[in-house]
Amino acid sequence: MTETIRTSIDSDHIATWTIDIPDRSMNVFTPEFFARLDVLITEAAGSTTLKGVIITSGKPVFLAGADIKMLDQMMRQMGQDVAAMYERCAGANRLLRRLETCGKPVVAALNGTAMGGGLETALACHYRVVADDPRIQLGLPEVKIGLLPGAGGTQRLPRLIGLQPALMLLVEGNGISPREALKLGLVNQVVPAEQLLSAAKAWLLTAGDPVAPWDKKGFKAPIQTGLLGASASQVLMGASAMVQQKTYYNYPAPKAILSCVYEGCQVPIDVGLRIESKYFTTLIRSPEARNMIRTLFINKGAADKLSRRPVDVPPSKVGKLGLLGAGMMGSGIAYVSAAAGIEVVLLDRDLPAAEKGKGYSRGLVEKAVSRGKMSAAEGEALLGRIRPTTDFADLAGVDLVIEAVFEDRVVKADATAKAEVVMPKGSIFASNTSTLPITGLAEASSRPKQFVGIHFFSPVDKMPLVEVIVGKKTGSEALARALDYVRQIRKTPIVVNDGRGFLLSRVCGAYINEGMSMLLEGVAPALIENAGRMAGMPVGPLALHDEVAIDLSYHIREQTKKDLGDKFKPASGDHVLDVMVELGRFGRKAKKGYYDYPENGKKHLWPGLVERFPVAKEQPSVEVLKKRLLYVHALETIRAMEDKVLTNAAEGDIGAIFGLGFAPYTGGPLSLVDTVGVAEFAAECKALGKKYGDRFAPPKLLRNMALRGEKFYP
Repeated sequence: MTETIRTSIDSDHIATWTIDIPDRSMNVFTPEFFARLDVLITEAAGSTTLKGVIITSGKPVFLAGADIKMLDQMMRQMGQDVAAMYERCAGANRLLRRLETCGKPVVAALNGTAMGGGLETALACHYRVVADDPRIQLGLPEVKIGLLPGAGGTQRLPRLIGLQPALMLLVEGNGISPREALKLGLVNQVVPAEQLLSAAKAWLLTAGDPVAPWDKKGFKAPIQTGLLGASASQVLMGASAMVQQKTYYNYPAPKAILSCVYEGCQVPIDVGLRIESKYFTTLIRSPEARNMIRTLFINKGAADKLSRRPVDVPPSKVGKLGLLGAGMMGSGIAYVSAAAGIEVVLLDRDLPAAEKGKGYSRGLVEKAVSRGKMSAAEGEALLGRIRPTTDFADLAGVDLVIEAVFEDRVVKADATAKAEVVMPKGSIFASNTSTLPITGLAEASSRPKQFVGIHFFSPVDKMPLVEVIVGKKTGSEALARALDYVRQIRKTPIVVNDGRGFLLSRVCGAYINEGMSMLLEGVAPALIENAGRMAGMPVGPLALHDEVAIDLSYHIREQTKKDLGDKFKPASGDHVLDVMVELGRFGRKAKKGYYDYPENGKKHLWPGLVERFPVAKEQPSVEVLKKRLLYVHALETIRAMEDKVLTNAAEGDIGAIFGLGFAPYTGGPLSLVDTVGVAEFAAECKALGKKYGDRFAPPKLLRNMALRGEKFYP
């Protein structure tokens, strides 16, 4: 049997089980781990000399949740008999219950982060000691991939710390620090790392109790007057309202968690654990969980490991970065690069502009220091790595230059030429353009093989995705080094081929255009925005347009007109764009767009919208609007695949969710199409096209797939 857990027994008859999964950077649940734990529990229960057990880790992370391969295998078995699926899902629950009732006191000595199944393993122990390290996180994040904790988390947590704090951790899925966990009663001790094992042993030798609180006669959970009492009822009603407010009930997992806690905490723990396993089985068979696990966990993991990186190029790191343009995007890129330890030359037309760009980083640093997320010394070191300048000569010695200047072909060409005079011969040049084709921009370069697109999203410090664009002449080394840089700054990359708007600007534009088209049809602005949020988007299309800047959309359209000439086709919502620009309502940056942004108040829809775009007497249903906003996004993604800009479904879904916040419960636009059914989706789009215009017409690729019975994820 694979030694996933090393064991030793000292002279005081205390066993230490050290979890150390071979060939893994962190400990995760695997079949081999469960098999080994099963054997050890049996041995401990049968021992007449063993006084107790310490469970710790041989890796920096104590124990994470399920292995990706294991989850993938479970997803592939979703069609099997429900009873068989339940038996598999209940396996971890039964094993940890055996640990909890083995008759020997067990301490979890948490030397590192314990998330998901790792924390559930600790909860099944009789005592928990954690190292005093603010970087350690404890939590149950399963809700974020469409599941609930399936190894006792929904039952032990509320019994241990009470209903309200347990629901916050379960429904939101966020991690907490050791000190926060101690305040909640989630752990028993927080000690210096070097005292972790001695503290665990001390408890075993003096007060080790092999019975969990909920197994003792007369146990009363800290749920005030019980789940049927007024206090608990208020908490549950409030939690239900919060779930509705945040998810619009698009996600089955939060609802299942509430039901699990409510039902399970009214019965003995063993019955509660069976209830949890039933809800877990139902969730893992749901399309939402399947899609979210595949996109947010499995495919994102592959992207983070640079699955699209050319294998024949040696690994690289950026030591010095040149940034052309210190505006909103350039200043954000400067911050994340400096935070990754890279020296940044931040260049703009004049020094005040460049200094202002550095000021953005200073603001983020001050906020991080005030919140205890960064020391003052770390903040000063970060800022010291950013050098504002107006002199292109300062680009000498850079490994990479990123151009983030105004979205105009002439301006970008000028910046490219000036930078390449100074750049080392082997360095890479990248454009952060959001729409202009990389191949055309590379015409201004004397080294087109070393020219690539690296498209960030705003705000750069918060958005996790980067779109890497391959031009017709981009070489494999430029692609590899661009991907290495993206990993270096801890972002997730997708790789797309060149084309106007690439992938994400195209689909973002389609979503925004649909909102403008609805305005022209007389749909109430508030209804448009609410439909977007109810569909699962982070903001409505009008709010998003305010964020990306309405005048930027206008300039992009005008540049596209110049580039395409007679081939240019106006979008269905273009009239709205013209009106807003004419009125000088450019969006949030101008403090006026579709919304007004009062200095000391909350943003609100501009009352003048209904005067400029009168509201029709009869309004469409929310369901129709939701479908239009989601489907138009999916259709544009399919067109990008048809145009060979997007080369695989996984990156289309990853890009949509992590770049634009596309309804995560769907797994992304192409997962949505598969869930609806390709043929049915094509038929629905055909019907929408007849009513609302050609933008809903099913592309040829979609029609052919429907005829052949194909899916985006076979």
